[in-house]
Amino acid sequence: MFLSSPLWTPFMTLIGEITVLIIIGMFFGAIVVMTIATLSVRNGEFYFPRLMKSGMVLLEGMIKGICKFFGFDDKDLVSFFIRLHNTMNMKTFEETPVKKRAIFLPQCLRAGDCPARLTPEGLVCRRCKRCAIGSEIDAYEAMGYRVFIVPGSTFIKRMVKQYHPEALIGVGCLMEIKEGLELCDRIGLIGMGVVTLKDGCVETVLDWNDLMEIAEIGLGSESASGNT
Repeated sequence: MFLSSPLWTPFMTLIGEITVLIIIGMFFGAIVVMTIATLSVRNGEFYFPRLMKSGMVLLEGMIKGICKFFGFDDKDLVSFFIRLHNTMNMKTFEETPVKKRAIFLPQCLRAGDCPARLTPEGLVCRRCKRCAIGSEIDAYEAMGYRVFIVPGSTFIKRMVKQYHPEALIGVGCLMEIKEGLELCDRIGLIGMGVVTLKDGCVETVLDWNDLMEIAEIGLGSESASGNT
C-alpha cells in the first residue's frame, strides 16, 4: 500500500511545506494589499487598482483577520473596496447611455408610515411626500433612469433579467453594496455603489447628493453628443 511506501513520508512533508509557503505568501500578499490601500487613502489616489481589487477579493479573509488583530475596523476596508470598485468602473459607466442604466433604492429609505404597496417590480411610490423618495425619483426618471424601490437582492435579479440594464447604481448599507457589486461582477454588469449614512431596516438615511454625483456621470457628454 502507498501508506506503507517509503515515499509516503517525503510526500506528506512536501505537502506540508507547500501549505506553509502558501500561507506565508497569502500573509505577505495581504500585507502588501493593505499597505497599498493605506497609501492610496492617504494620498487620495488609487495605486495599482486592478492588483488591489483582485488581492482584496482573493485575500479578504486574511486581510480582515489582520485588521482585527491590529484593532482596525474592517468596515473601513469594505468602504475602501467600494470606492475602488466605483473608480475602476467609472469610465465604462460614463460611456453607458442613461437609457441603459437603472437605479435600485432600498425600501428602508421610505417613511415608517409609507402607504406604498409591494408589486412584482418592487414598491410603487405614491408621492405622498412623507419622505424624499418621490421627488428624487421624479428627478432621476426625468434624466432617463429606470428607478426601482426594492426589498432585496431577489427583486434586483428579477428586474435585471426583465429589463436588461447594462449598468446600475445600487443604494444600501455597507455590506449590501459590497455584495451587490460582487454580484454585478459575476453577471457582467457595470455596478456603482452608494452607501447610506445610517444602517437599519426602517427609515434609513441617504445623502441624495452622493447618488446624484454618480448618476450624472457621463450625462453632460452624452447630451452634448446628442446636440451635434
